[in-house]
Amino acid sequence: MILLISSIQLLENTTMKQPQLILIDGSSYLYRAFYVPQLKRMQTSSGQPTGAVFGIMNMVKSLMTEYPESNIVAIFDAKGKNFRHELYDQYKANRPSMPDELRSQIDYVHRGIKAMGLPLVAIPGVEADDVIGTYAKQASETGQTVLVASGDKDLAQIVNDKVNLIDTMKKVIMDADGVVEKFGVRPDQIIDYLTLTGDTSDNIPGVPKVGPKTAVKWLAEYKTLDGVVENAERIGGKVGENLREFIPQLPLSKDLVTIRCELDVEPALADLKQGEADNDSLIEIYQQLQFKKWLSELGAEAGVAGSAPLAEFKAGEYTTILKQADFEAWLLRLRDSEGFAFDTETTSVNAQQAELVGVSFAIEVGEAAYVPVAHQYMGAPEQLDRDWVLAQLKPLLEDPDLPKIGQNLKYDMSVLANYDIRLKGVVFDTMLESYVLDSISSRHDMGTLSETYLGHTPVPFSAVAGKGKSQITFDQVEIETASHYAAEDADITLRLHHAMMPTLTGKPGLHRIFTQFEMPLVSVLSRVEDNGVLIDDNMLLQQSQQLAMSMQTAQARAYELADGEFNLASPKQIQEILYDRMGLPVLKKTPKGAPSTAEDVLHELAIEHELPRLILEHRSLGKLKSTYTDKLPTMINTKTGRVHTSYHQAVTATGRLSSSDPNLQNIPIRTQEGRRIREAFIADAGKQIVAADYSQIELRIMAHLSGDKTLVHAFNHGLDIHRATAAEIFAVELEDVTDEQRRHSKAVNFGLIYGMSAFGLAKQLNVERKQAQSYIDQYFAQYPGVKEYMDSTREFAHETGFVETVFGRRLYLPDINSKNHNVRQYAERTAINAPMQGTAADIIKLAMIEVDQWIAGADSDIKMVMQVHDELVFEVAADVIDACVDQVRAIMQGVTQLDVPLVVDIGQGKNWALAH
Repeated sequence: MILLISSIQLLENTTMKQPQLILIDGSSYLYRAFYVPQLKRMQTSSGQPTGAVFGIMNMVKSLMTEYPESNIVAIFDAKGKNFRHELYDQYKANRPSMPDELRSQIDYVHRGIKAMGLPLVAIPGVEADDVIGTYAKQASETGQTVLVASGDKDLAQIVNDKVNLIDTMKKVIMDADGVVEKFGVRPDQIIDYLTLTGDTSDNIPGVPKVGPKTAVKWLAEYKTLDGVVENAERIGGKVGENLREFIPQLPLSKDLVTIRCELDVEPALADLKQGEADNDSLIEIYQQLQFKKWLSELGAEAGVAGSAPLAEFKAGEYTTILKQADFEAWLLRLRDSEGFAFDTETTSVNAQQAELVGVSFAIEVGEAAYVPVAHQYMGAPEQLDRDWVLAQLKPLLEDPDLPKIGQNLKYDMSVLANYDIRLKGVVFDTMLESYVLDSISSRHDMGTLSETYLGHTPVPFSAVAGKGKSQITFDQVEIETASHYAAEDADITLRLHHAMMPTLTGKPGLHRIFTQFEMPLVSVLSRVEDNGVLIDDNMLLQQSQQLAMSMQTAQARAYELADGEFNLASPKQIQEILYDRMGLPVLKKTPKGAPSTAEDVLHELAIEHELPRLILEHRSLGKLKSTYTDKLPTMINTKTGRVHTSYHQAVTATGRLSSSDPNLQNIPIRTQEGRRIREAFIADAGKQIVAADYSQIELRIMAHLSGDKTLVHAFNHGLDIHRATAAEIFAVELEDVTDEQRRHSKAVNFGLIYGMSAFGLAKQLNVERKQAQSYIDQYFAQYPGVKEYMDSTREFAHETGFVETVFGRRLYLPDINSKNHNVRQYAERTAINAPMQGTAADIIKLAMIEVDQWIAGADSDIKMVMQVHDELVFEVAADVIDACVDQVRAIMQGVTQLDVPLVVDIGQGKNWALAH
C-alpha cells in the first residue's frame, strides 16, 4: 500500500502507488509560495504579482502528474475569524496582515484551481487544518489511503497507517515513523508536544523555556501530557518551576493546538470529485498573468499587449559527424556562412581543467551537427582525431570577420585557449543578450531562456550524464545520446539569438551596452581568468592557524559569558541565550514572530553587549578561515601554479561583475585579518603588483548626474569632498573640520546616495535621529541639485518602471509602484543608487576593454590579473612599472568625459595589500 513507507523519504527515490485521496493545504502553500524569492519577483508587464499563483498551480500540476489516479481536493481558510479566536482572543495576534501583493493573487489562485478541475473547499468558522483532519478521518475510516500536501507541523497529529503527509516543496513524504524521526515523538503525542512547546506562529503559549528537546525528553519519560503534569514536582530547575506555574494554562493551549477531526462539514466528502479541466478558463487566466509556457502547452498565445506570442517549436534535425568527408562538407558550409552558433562539450565546468570532448555547430534554425573527438567509453566508435579537427577549425574560429553565436562564450573561449586557439568574431552571446534586456532576471541559462522565448524545454545535462555522485564526465556519455544533446545546444542558441536580437536592436541604448560594453568584455575576462593570480599558500596556512587560535579565544569568552557551552552558529541557541537567558532587548522579530538573531540585529546589540560582539567576531573569523585561508590553497591550479577565478557578467542587476571560485569581490578590507589575506596575493619573481582604483567614483557620478553646482565645483577644484561637506553641515571653516566631523560627513555623503534614511544614518553614527535628520537637511541645503535629481529620478522610475545609467544600461524596478510601503520604498532607494552603481560598472568595463587593448599592443610583460569593485590589478615586470602606471592612469581617467574629473589612485608592491 502506498502510504506504508518507513521514515521520511525523498520523492525522487520512492516509487509510489496511488493514494485514493489527496488533500492540499492551500492556505499553507499560498503563503509559502509567496515568500519563495524567485517567485516573489514574478509579475506581469503591468505590475500584477503572479508568483504565488504560479507556485501553487505548479505544485498542483506536479501532484496531478505524479498521482493521476488520485482524487485531489484543495482546502483553504475562509475569510474572518474562527472558533479558536473565541477560545483565545490573542490567537494569531502577532501575525502581520496579509500583504497586498498576496491578497491581489488569491482570486487568481481560486479561479485557477477550480479551472484545473479540482474541488475547492473553504468553510467559515473553522480552519483548513480542521477540514483536512475531518476529511482525512472520514476517508481513512472507509479504508481509503490519504496523502495530505502541507508543510504545517500541526498536521503531523493526524498521521496514521492510512494518512501520510507530503511536503512537495521539500520533496519529502512522512509516515508515522517519519514523524518520530523529525519530531522525536509519535503522531499521537504531537498534540501534547505542541501544548508544551507552544506555537509562536499562531501565538499559542507553551511552557516558558520549554523547547522541542525538553518536550521530547518529558514525553519519552512520562508518555503523555497528563503524565508530565502528574510528575511535575519531580522536575527540577527553572524549567520545572515554569511547568508547575503554567499547568492551569495547559488545557487552553491543548485545545488550541488540537485539530478537529469530527466536524459536520459541507460539502460532504462523497460529493468532492475531481473533474475535467476548463481549458478556456485556464487560457484566460494564463493570458491575464502572462504565463507563456503554460499557454503554449494549451496551444494558445499570450495575447497581452507588449508580449510576443510564442512560435511553434519544431524539432530539429541533428547530425553526428564521424567521417572526414562529412566534416569537410560542414567546414565549407561554415566558411561560406554569414555566421554560426558554436558550442563545446568538455569534461569539466572549470575551463582551465576542461578537456575538449566535442564541438557542435548550427547555421540554419533546426539543423545542427555534433563532432565527437574524445568519447572514450568501452565500445565507443572511432572518431575524428581531435588535433586534426581543431587544426581545420582554427582558421574559422580565429577569423574576426566570421560572426560566432554562443551561450556563455567566455567558457568556450577559455577552453579553446588551452588548445592554442584564440576565438575571435565573438559578436553574439545569448546569455548576455538576455541579461542586457532584463538584468533583474535571476536566470539567463539556456534552459530557462528556451522555455521563456521558445516554449521548449531542452534536454538537461543531468539527463545525459546523471547527477550527484553518479554523474559521469561527458567523454563517458554514449555518442548517440551526446550528439542530440550537443547539437540541440547549438540549435537552441541560434534560435534564441533570432528571438532576442530584434528586441535588443529596437532599443538603441541597450543595444549599445551589448555591442560596446558586454560583448567586447567577454574576451578580456577570458584573458584575465587565464592569467590567474599567484597565491602564497604558506602564508595562508599560517593565517589559518592564527585565525583558529583567535576563534578559540572568542569561543571560550563567549562560553564564559553564556555560563555554558553552546553552538555559536546556531540561531536557535543564540536566540535562547541572548533573549531568554540574558534578557537582551528584542530589536526585531522574524516573520514567524521569534526574536531575530540576524547579523544587523547582532551588530546593534554588540554596541552595548559583549556576547553578540563575540558571536559576530567568531563568525567573521570562521568565514575568513573557511572561505579564504583554508580554501584558496586548494584552488591553486596544478598546471599553472595560480588561482583562476571565474568572472560573471550576467549576475548583478546593476551591471557590476561578480566572481566565484574564489569570490574576489568579498574579501573584507575593514578588518586587520581581512586585509592580511590580500598579502597572500603576490607577484612572480622580478615583478610587482600594481593596483589602480577609481577614487570616490559614485560620488563623482552623482555630481555629474545631478549637475549640482557646489558639488561639481568641489570635485573640479580638487577639494576633499567629505571635508567640504562637513564645513557646511557643522558651519566651520574648511581647515577647522575635525576628523570626527569628516567621518560623519562621509557617512552622509555615501549614505544618501544609497537612499539611507535618518533612522539608518542615526544607527550608523550612533547619534539621535533628530541629529541625523539635521545632517540630511543641511546636506540638501548645501547640494540642492542632488535633492532635485533624486526627486526627478524617483518620478521617472514611477512613470517608466526603470532607470538608466549615463550610457543607457537599463535597470527595471518591478516593485516601484508596489502597494506595500516598505517594498516600494526599497525600490525607490534602488532607483536613486542604481544609475550610479551601474554607471560605475560601465566605466570600469570600458577601462578594462581599453587597457586590455593597450596591453595587447604594448609588447611588455604586463598582465591584468584581477578586477575587484572599482579596481584593476596587474602583475607587471619591474622595468616597465613606471610606464605602466602612467598609461593605466591615463586610460582609466580618460575612458569617458563627465562634468567632473575621474581620479585614479595607483599603488604598487610585492603583494596586493601593499599595492592597494
